[in-house]
Amino acid sequence: MDNDALSLFAINSSRDFGARVAEKLSVSLGEHQEQEFEDGEHKSRPLVNVRNKDVFVIQSLYSDANRSVNDKLCRLLFFLGALRDASAKTITAVIPYLAYARKDKKTKSRDPVTTRYVATLFEAIGIDRIVTLDVHNLAAFQNAFRCRSEHLEATPLFVNYFATQLQQEDKIAVVSPDAGGIKRAETFRARLAQRLNKDIPFGFMEKARSKGVLTAGRIFGDVTGCHVIIIDDMISTGGTLYHAARNCKACGAKTVMAAATHGLYVGNANRVLAGNELDKIIVTDSIPPFRLDEQLVKNKLVVLSTAGLFAEAIKHIHTGGSLVELLKIQSS
Repeated sequence: MDNDALSLFAINSSRDFGARVAEKLSVSLGEHQEQEFEDGEHKSRPLVNVRNKDVFVIQSLYSDANRSVNDKLCRLLFFLGALRDASAKTITAVIPYLAYARKDKKTKSRDPVTTRYVATLFEAIGIDRIVTLDVHNLAAFQNAFRCRSEHLEATPLFVNYFATQLQQEDKIAVVSPDAGGIKRAETFRARLAQRLNKDIPFGFMEKARSKGVLTAGRIFGDVTGCHVIIIDDMISTGGTLYHAARNCKACGAKTVMAAATHGLYVGNANRVLAGNELDKIIVTDSIPPFRLDEQLVKNKLVVLSTAGLFAEAIKHIHTGGSLVELLKIQSS
């Protein structure tokens, strides 16, 4: 790989994650400036030459104590624009957690389709490609962006983890917490079954949500005596996982573990996730677990690194390699 033709930046709020990706790539993060002004405005710019280079910028779009998701989005867009003006050859936005991806269709009269609006902002600023991880609705993501869009999956990371934690003789079941996540959970189930060389049953929970109120129903599928793995794309308040885990335990599950790519942990997530319903929670580092109590993180949370996955994706894009082949390798 020609490192001289590649520049990697990380916006300050994602610098720790960016440093881990840079280490995997054996490159240094590009120096840049983020300057604040007294009236709340700001500017950012690269401090190194990016002319005719493939430039990758890392920023995960979630709110924290210092920056709102809107502030992070705005700062990322401005920096991407500065790179375009500085004559970068190509510009790729690397966004482990993509904000507004859940609002991908109209559910009420005159509803916004925010996923498409965010895509328009990135395209207007002139990026060539976006790379993200496990969006809520893959079809909506791919249809929203007109630039090249690359979608990475955490499924191989979860398969690798559970394959080392569970024994071939263990009775295992995989459950989707709602009908909408069946395809995601079934993909994980099939890969784990292949890895462990055993049949693994599948189930899902009835769920309905109206005006923010969750109604959980029955578990379809036999989980009696099983180590149950609940698969989802994200944890928000934790309510869906709580109800699914409680219902699995009521149906005779031996243990219940949850695996979700993105951990937001908003609202009453600390209280909900601290109960005995869930024995373990496995997430990726797309969002650090800063909202969770330290004791909960210590006792129940396992965080899997995606730095290697993003590093390999950047390497394949830069060298013209196939991301399809990368995902096959990750899954094997």
